[in-house]
Amino acid sequence: MALAPNFFDRVYEVARLIPAGSVTSYGAIAKYLSAPRSARMVGWAMNNCKGREDVPAHRVVNRNGMLTGKFHFEGTNLMQQLLEAEGVEVKENQVVNFKEVFWDPSIELLEK
Repeated sequence: MALAPNFFDRVYEVARLIPAGSVTSYGAIAKYLSAPRSARMVGWAMNNCKGREDVPAHRVVNRNGMLTGKFHFEGTNLMQQLLEAEGVEVKENQVVNFKEVFWDPSIELLEK
């Protein structure tokens, strides 16, 4: 997969590939982009994509499955509602079956 030169755009390209009903982490995206210490930068990219409905930012959570970005969505529970509409179970701001719904771009996007 050829990636855009801008880091935020590269993050958005990866996020667009996360299947509905799956989640990934900021760190997993950073690792895939060969920037393993840039999970926080991935978070900033997700926070910066407001109004871009083509980027499913609700599918990106922290490494423990916590909805740490939920405060950047309109309303108090929009991130959770979007995930639940896709079949992802969330309790107390955490993805319940995190390991089962985790999508790792470093594995899933290997060029074959």
